[in-house]
Amino acid sequence: MSLDHLQLTGKKSLPQQRGATIVAAIFLLLLLAGLGALMVTMTSVQNTTSAQDIQGARAYQAARAGLEWGIYQLQVADSCASSATKTFGGTLSAFSVEVACAHAGASPYDEAGSAVKVHRIRSKAVLAGSAVGAAGYVERELQAVLEK
Repeated sequence: MSLDHLQLTGKKSLPQQRGATIVAAIFLLLLLAGLGALMVTMTSVQNTTSAQDIQGARAYQAARAGLEWGIYQLQVADSCASSATKTFGGTLSAFSVEVACAHAGASPYDEAGSAVKVHRIRSKAVLAGSAVGAAGYVERELQAVLEK
């Protein structure tokens, strides 16, 4: 640009880096949008994980309740049914609990002149309506071995 042109128009010539600010602004907007999407995804995963943890604790309690029911049947009612499906109330009502009792040996053994049988009780709690491999599938299994 000539000096005469600068004096006539009153403007200075601009450098050749026109539009660099808009590119930087778009980059920052995309970066912030990506970070926002990441935060939403992480929050969703955290909520899902927390819900699964709660369901896992409930499944454990349902399996434990089934195990205690099986021990009661063996100790008080003197019954070792091969298998029974139980449901419980309250927050455990969503779980199906399978309780199985089996003799651990073919015949009783002698312990200080008393005949003793060994029983194995297994309790398995599964979230009703869920399938293995599904996102909401929860299962817990507990076992106990008793002498009677």
